[in-house]
Amino acid sequence: MFAAVVTLSVPAVAEAASPPSPVFTDGQAQPAFDPADIVREDVWVTAPVDSDHDGREDVVHAQVVRPRATEQGMKVPVVYEASPYFAGGNDVANHGVDTELYVPGPHAASPIRWGYQDYFTARGFAVVYGESLGTGLSTGCPTTGDVNETIGARSVVDWLNGRASAHNAAGAPVAANWSTGKTGMMGVSYNGTLPNAVASTGVEGLETIVPIAAISSWYEYYRNDGAVVAAGGFQGEDADVLASYVYTRADRQICRPVIDGLTAAQDRVTGDYSPFWDVRNYRNDVGKVRASVLAVHGLNDWNVKTDQVAAWYEALKAHGVEHKIWLHQSGHTDPISLRRDVWLTTLNKWMSHYLYGVDNGIEHEPKATIQREDKSWTDEADWPAPGTADVKLHPWPGGGAKGTLARQPVPGRPNVESLADDASKTIEQLADAPSSGNRLRYTTSAAAGPVRLSGTARADLRLSFDRPAANVTAVLLDRAPDGSSHVISRGWTDPQNRVSPSVTTPIRPGIPLRIEVSLMPKDYVLAAGHRLEFLLASSDHDYTLRPRPGAGLSLDLTGTTVTLPIVGGKEAFYSAIPAR
Repeated sequence: MFAAVVTLSVPAVAEAASPPSPVFTDGQAQPAFDPADIVREDVWVTAPVDSDHDGREDVVHAQVVRPRATEQGMKVPVVYEASPYFAGGNDVANHGVDTELYVPGPHAASPIRWGYQDYFTARGFAVVYGESLGTGLSTGCPTTGDVNETIGARSVVDWLNGRASAHNAAGAPVAANWSTGKTGMMGVSYNGTLPNAVASTGVEGLETIVPIAAISSWYEYYRNDGAVVAAGGFQGEDADVLASYVYTRADRQICRPVIDGLTAAQDRVTGDYSPFWDVRNYRNDVGKVRASVLAVHGLNDWNVKTDQVAAWYEALKAHGVEHKIWLHQSGHTDPISLRRDVWLTTLNKWMSHYLYGVDNGIEHEPKATIQREDKSWTDEADWPAPGTADVKLHPWPGGGAKGTLARQPVPGRPNVESLADDASKTIEQLADAPSSGNRLRYTTSAAAGPVRLSGTARADLRLSFDRPAANVTAVLLDRAPDGSSHVISRGWTDPQNRVSPSVTTPIRPGIPLRIEVSLMPKDYVLAAGHRLEFLLASSDHDYTLRPRPGAGLSLDLTGTTVTLPIVGGKEAFYSAIPAR
């Protein structure tokens, strides 16, 4: 069956004088304009914040790229990318992570480019780039997710809607009289995080956001349940390091006290959740979000981990925000690099609907698009997958080599197995060692058919420690028939924060404690012939702080449960994986 072709255009009042119009076919904006025939202008937008404490309001440098047709009276919406990276970055050192654990006690305006610029301008959208405070030609200071950074990025939306002032390089006022005011924010990583931040203010005119590999809580980017945890590949980075990296404004001194303040307030000692982190938690203000959200994330992203999108997405759903989630099999990347046609079809329909008001039905399509392990794409009603239910498993003795992960708990009195921390060994090394005193490992029977996990796995542990401080790392593995392993998910906690991420409560060595570890949310299919394994370790070489070896952890198997989010629940799991 062939889809009907519908072409929409702005009706002419007087044909000879009517401005150019965008063209839409099958609900998608078409390339009706020459992407080389554009107007590029630099403006400085006044933001109502003084983050560098110089007694003057900060200004945000923005670069506008719009079709030349806007000079003929055509008004267009905006796709806006805010970023701290347009001016590059500085060579800065990360914090050291081989450390003991805490026991309580100048620039010119050069053209900015983006891979989506030609795509959007050819289809009748303007593209606006905004440099974050303290970066490039903006004033102010970078503060890694703080409210002033949000205000700076929001000020561009306000200017596009006539609520904020701006000037050009000569100081003359500039108005965005070519803009409809309707704005969509979009970007990857930090550039995707800023849309979350601005949307959480409820600013009028921000109609939609497309956060890709984006942060929704900075605490969970650099911490996890009280543990100091790295973004994958960036051991030792923290809020102050990132601010120093993007601090590229011409004045190299004015923001030093501000960044030094980040170093003190971020607290790498206890890792506790605090007011510093709370103002960087955009989930607190999800009730203010009025923009629709197309959330995009890689299921194998260990930089901005999947808990960032999962928690944000659940909060959006709970508050009735129009939403869709797009999950792919790659890591920390833009989906355009994976399947350009599939991705651009969705993105075009999304922006055409929310910025031009095209009635293309995108809001009624399935809420979840997921790329499977074989690289195929599937649409589902939502995510986690409908029909997912918890299945509880229990470790049985033998974890020093390969214990059993069974349906029933170990009966009787406490049955304890122990490990000694060694942060020099990676989780992959611990997983593939035939036996080890540095981890405990428990496995299911081989699967007779595929088993799908969708959502968040959890480990409820009964642990005791021989020292007053220790890391706890929980890992879910896929063990192939050839004996090789693959990390499905992992999670971390500081047992001193067992009551709350905000409170450090001392450990009394030798006293058993209830410790819960939530692993990173995943959507994963265990293939037939493969086994699920649960691994418990103390430090995680690639993510946690690395104290000297030797801390002892003892696991009471009778008080330990591993809970898995299985599509189809117990019936599906039990039919695929024989009892042990």
